[in-house]
Amino acid sequence: MVLPVNGNGPYDFSDKTLSFVMPKRSAGLLLYRRTDRLLEVFLVHPGGPFWAKKDIGAWSIPKGEYAEAEDPIAVAKREFEEETGVAIDGAFVSLGELKQPGGKIVSAWALEGNCDAAGLKSNTFPMEWPPRSGQMKEFPEVDRWEWFSVEAARQRILSGQRAFLDRLQELLEAL
Repeated sequence: MVLPVNGNGPYDFSDKTLSFVMPKRSAGLLLYRRTDRLLEVFLVHPGGPFWAKKDIGAWSIPKGEYAEAEDPIAVAKREFEEETGVAIDGAFVSLGELKQPGGKIVSAWALEGNCDAAGLKSNTFPMEWPPRSGQMKEFPEVDRWEWFSVEAARQRILSGQRAFLDRLQELLEAL
């Protein structure tokens, strides 16, 4: 059983000793571009049957989990490539961390760039589908990629990542 103690975080009492359970961590990239009059951000839609019919509030920055010993920016670049098929590099700017509603901590970096959302390809993952059928099927980790205005992105992005859009706008206004 995992319980919060004094709001400081989750602790595991299952073996009658007190041990801290580290929250999961993810790292990702918020790619952006400026068109004639518009700031656009690049988001991905998760693949698989759970997300197939979800749109509003389902999109994300390309990101993935990492182990404590891994370099978060290296993970963010690797995950972008796995989810799009495009290797990316440049002058990354930290957007900091956000704690997600489920407790995961996401670190993000912004990068100005461009990619053709129509020509991308994601890696896949195996999953038993339908549930309890014993049949394994492959699903793309990401099934759609799209550029959105910041206003449209606010509608589509997971609520726990929305603050990254605010931080990006603040960053660009300060330049």
